[in-house]
Amino acid sequence: MGQTVQIKTADGHSVDAYVAQPQGKPRAALVVLQEIFGVNHHIRAVADGFAMAGFLVVAPATFQRAQAGVELGYTPDDMNAGFALKTAIEALPAPGVLADIQAAVNYAATTSGGKVGVVGYCWGGLLTWRAATLLQGVSAAVPYYGGGVTSDVEAARKPNCPVMAHFGDKDHWIPLDTVEAFRRAQPAVEVHVYAADHGFNCNERGSYNEAAANTALERTLAFFNQHLA
Repeated sequence: MGQTVQIKTADGHSVDAYVAQPQGKPRAALVVLQEIFGVNHHIRAVADGFAMAGFLVVAPATFQRAQAGVELGYTPDDMNAGFALKTAIEALPAPGVLADIQAAVNYAATTSGGKVGVVGYCWGGLLTWRAATLLQGVSAAVPYYGGGVTSDVEAARKPNCPVMAHFGDKDHWIPLDTVEAFRRAQPAVEVHVYAADHGFNCNERGSYNEAAANTALERTLAFFNQHLA
C-alpha cells in the first residue's frame, strides 16, 4: 500500500519516510513514530492500517541521522542494537530528531491538505509526547507506552494539542506509580491503563495483547476523528 519517499528537513538533512495513502481523499494525516526497531514490517503494517481508516500516513525513519535503512526484529540482539541507535539519536544536539519529525508533520499537512496527528510506540511514544509539546502543526497526539514520558522532566512539559496516552500496568519499563504521577501532573491528558505489558500493540512481540491493542486502537481512532476533523 505504501512507498518510501525522501523528506527534506529545515537543516538540509534528507530522511526516508514510509508513506501510506488511503483510498480517496484523506480525512486527515498521521505521523507514525517507530519503536527502537526502525520502520520495520510492524510499523509499516500500522501505517497501512491507519491508511485503511482514511488517513494519509507518514512514518519517518527517526534513526536516519545515525544509520539509514534500519529494520530490526525483536530478539535480544535486535533490542541491544535498537537501544544503541536510540542512545546515539538522543545524544544529538537540539533539535536533533525533532527536526525530522517536524519535516514529516509539514509533509503530511501539505500532502493531505488537512490537520495532522502524531502517534508513536515505545521510543516513538516519547517522541510523540515531545512533538505535542515542542513542534508546530500537531493537532492531536497519542503516545503508546512512551518510555520516559512519565519522568519528571517530560511530565513538566505543556502539550500544545489534545493528548491521549496509553500505558500497560505490567510494563516494567514504565512503573505504574509514575503513570499515576503523570496523570496528576497532566490532568488535561486522557490517560488509559490496560492490563498489559510494554509493547502490547505489536502482534510480532511476545507481549502482544489483542484485547488491549484493539481497545486502544478504537479509542485512538475516535480521538483522531474528533480532533482532526
